[in-house]
Amino acid sequence: MSRAPYSHQEVVDAVVIGTGAGGAPLTARLAKAGLSVVALEAGRSFVPDDHVADELAADIYWMEERLSGGADPTAFGSNNSGMGVGGSTLHWGAFCPRPDARDLRLKSLTGQGADWPIPHADLIAYVEEVEVFTGVSGPADYPWDASRRYAYPPVPRNASADAMARGCEAMGITATDAPAALVSRDRDQPYWGQRQACVNCGTCHQGCRNAAKTSMDTSYLPFAVAHGAEVRSQARVLSFDLDHEGRITGVVYHQDGEERRQRCRTVFLCAGGVESPRLLLNLGLANSSGQVGRNFMAHVATQVWGRFDDEMRMNRGYPSSLITEDMMRPAEAGCAGGYLIQSLGVLPVNLATQLARGAGMWGARLQSLLHQYNHMAGIGINGECLPHPDNRLTLSDETDAFGHRKARIDFSYHENERAIDRHSRQVMTAIWEAAGAQDIFAIDRSAHTIGTCRMGENGDEAVVDADGRSFDITNLWICDNSIFPSALAANPALTIMALSLRTADRFLALSKARAA
Repeated sequence: MSRAPYSHQEVVDAVVIGTGAGGAPLTARLAKAGLSVVALEAGRSFVPDDHVADELAADIYWMEERLSGGADPTAFGSNNSGMGVGGSTLHWGAFCPRPDARDLRLKSLTGQGADWPIPHADLIAYVEEVEVFTGVSGPADYPWDASRRYAYPPVPRNASADAMARGCEAMGITATDAPAALVSRDRDQPYWGQRQACVNCGTCHQGCRNAAKTSMDTSYLPFAVAHGAEVRSQARVLSFDLDHEGRITGVVYHQDGEERRQRCRTVFLCAGGVESPRLLLNLGLANSSGQVGRNFMAHVATQVWGRFDDEMRMNRGYPSSLITEDMMRPAEAGCAGGYLIQSLGVLPVNLATQLARGAGMWGARLQSLLHQYNHMAGIGINGECLPHPDNRLTLSDETDAFGHRKARIDFSYHENERAIDRHSRQVMTAIWEAAGAQDIFAIDRSAHTIGTCRMGENGDEAVVDADGRSFDITNLWICDNSIFPSALAANPALTIMALSLRTADRFLALSKARAA
């Protein structure tokens, strides 16, 4: 077998579409196993020095138009999706709580939502592997899991975290330093080099200039390339070639102004909760279940803000440096599942956008609040969202620059999401009152793109099986947040990376069994 770069005429073992949390770990795993792998990324490549601490100048987001509808339309752009080698890990906040065992059995335990067809212990084994490989900072003792250990001590708390800790203590709520996928001490990353310790600049969402934050382009992808994988940037996938049995034989993509084709034996679709289903719907593939695009979920992400007498300067320090899991099962909330609470650190333009979009603030009221920016601080939740078939991604009649129909996402809260929202507003308002905040108000918000290609036990109800393999196309595997059967309360990136390694291992085991 030849080594990268591979020719377009060569039949490579695998083409991976997307280089974020879903695509990068499995690219590394497959390459290490000796497979020929080509990873295609729609965005450009970056080095840490390319990133700028400027909300308006950062160009690491997927900003192509997506149409958002429903009673509670969710925001896209910089809120949810990345574009570039590394995907959304270029701009994610690195907040990485682990998935709760109860959330994977939500249907069995509550009669609502959906169960995961994966044992929690199986998933956690891969979560721990990801944490070791990437480096995660966290407290020495995690109050909700005594067995948990993190490799690095927590980064310093920002002012919002100090205020949240003060309010939680007054209310008898347990809070601690949040697990964060960044290093608080210098770290030598295999095949990358030194990742410098976090300098508490507060601009995680604009890209990390010193590689302290875990990003696929400074962790799994260098490992993959060192083991023979090839990463092609600015390569926008358009379609697949199929044989007479319906298997994929090649991936057609646009790069450098021309259409190109890479022959392959297997495809791993890892483009995220919007672009993965959008591609399949545009091509009319892998949808005998009718589930592609359905069950779109976005975490309930309500925020509560207030003004403090002291200067807060929330733009300084790691944004999400405190967490409480005490509300993972709030008995009096009347909901299935629950939510996490985290401290916030939001830059001015982002805050202004959220105030206008989520709190309906305009004009003099908005200007007045922004003038108080240095005295403001917020806390927010990441809450369970149940799958509903009417929350779905469909195709608009409008087309993009490549002739594909644009995504339309209709999303509405149902009673469970409304119950979580109501309860969290009361709890967070009380925390902020106890912390000494004034002029307290809430912002409506949802976050992350989840579901749309759900995994399950059979092809009548799911798009892929428990390993991520398509029920319809035997050499198509999907691995990103689109395959989540339920949202989980934990932020998705860590779980996606764990699933990526698991999917790679299941694929390799299947290939080995076939060869025997």
